[in-house]
Amino acid sequence: MKKKLFVYFHKIREQLWFRPLLFCLASVGAALFAHQADGTVLDTIVPSIKTESIKGLLDTISSSMLVISIFAVASMLSAFASASNTATPRSFKIVVTDDLSQNALSVFIGSFIFSIVATVALDNGFYGKSGTFILFLFTLSLLVLFILTFLRWVNGISRLGRLEHTISQVESVAAKSLATHLKKPFLNALPITNPLSDGQSVLSNYVGYVQHIDMAALQAFAKEKDLKIQLNCLPGDFIHKNFAITAFAATKNFDLDEITKHINDAIHVGATRWYEEDPRFGFIALSEIASKALSTGINDPGTAIQIIGSHERLFFLWNESAENDQTNEILYDCLTVPEISMADFFNDAFRPLSRDGADNIEVMLRLQKLFKSIETINHKDIKKMAFQYSMEAYHRAEQAMEFKPDLDVLKKECLFHQ
Repeated sequence: MKKKLFVYFHKIREQLWFRPLLFCLASVGAALFAHQADGTVLDTIVPSIKTESIKGLLDTISSSMLVISIFAVASMLSAFASASNTATPRSFKIVVTDDLSQNALSVFIGSFIFSIVATVALDNGFYGKSGTFILFLFTLSLLVLFILTFLRWVNGISRLGRLEHTISQVESVAAKSLATHLKKPFLNALPITNPLSDGQSVLSNYVGYVQHIDMAALQAFAKEKDLKIQLNCLPGDFIHKNFAITAFAATKNFDLDEITKHINDAIHVGATRWYEEDPRFGFIALSEIASKALSTGINDPGTAIQIIGSHERLFFLWNESAENDQTNEILYDCLTVPEISMADFFNDAFRPLSRDGADNIEVMLRLQKLFKSIETINHKDIKKMAFQYSMEAYHRAEQAMEFKPDLDVLKKECLFHQ
């Protein structure tokens, strides 16, 4: 049940209507709440407010908010299309959940609903002296909120959907996901040290990407049935119906059908990957933007170089993690979890770049400088993979570049040439 609620909330949170709906409900509540002040001590304190003055403000809000809301939606749709076309379709989820745009749309639509409800209530004599005054304060506050939100939104909408801003948004989401992974690389469970080679396998009931694993539910079930469960998949992995998602060892008789059902219920599978729990997906999206920029139809090496800078900042999160000496807190001692190999991160980040930019000296030089930079991180796997990929990237360039002096310059920047 908990997993279903989490997945459902995650899905509706990404919907464009979710935040505006919450603000609309709050607006209706505020318009009706003002009536609660009537008949209280406020009647002897607050000044009398003419309903005509409030109606004038409410009419202004209602007549302008609907037009501005339509304009906002049109601008956002244009930005979404631009992000998908100029960057990568994988960036759409990030752009559509942009806080600035969703908050602005929420305020615009919520203000319109508030003005309609308040106007109807005023016309029917719903408010007394205190209620009218409180409604007047709410209306003024909403007007100030609208003006500030509109000014902030106008400043931000000029960047929404632009390639540079989209790259920044993807990098930010990737950094959050990676930082979470570095804090709990094994999802607060134990790492796999002795694989259950003779354990009973549990096959997946679904085909798709692992989006979320309910570790608490798996731990509770393992405790109840006295099981040791080894996970064979992580968020971001693609699985199928013949894939052994887990292996388990039992100390007593067990019902395989029951265990299969509970384990499959705890592992949510969907058609797409989620950025929040998949630390590799951000690297993939950034690399897709770089590959698109390096295509012959676009030919924009500057964007690829910008992406390399994003990758460099992301890899230095390992350096920060080492400095903070973070350890994996064990909350689920009945579960063991595989490790994401450093080779996977390097493949996601640098294989597309070194392949598609192999014939561009500027891109390849920046890539080699990145390898020299991240090789200084105090992490043995990063040092090893940086050296390996420096060599692979050079060999790709060797086959793609025809101008030998460029290759000579590139070779001097390679790690293996130091």
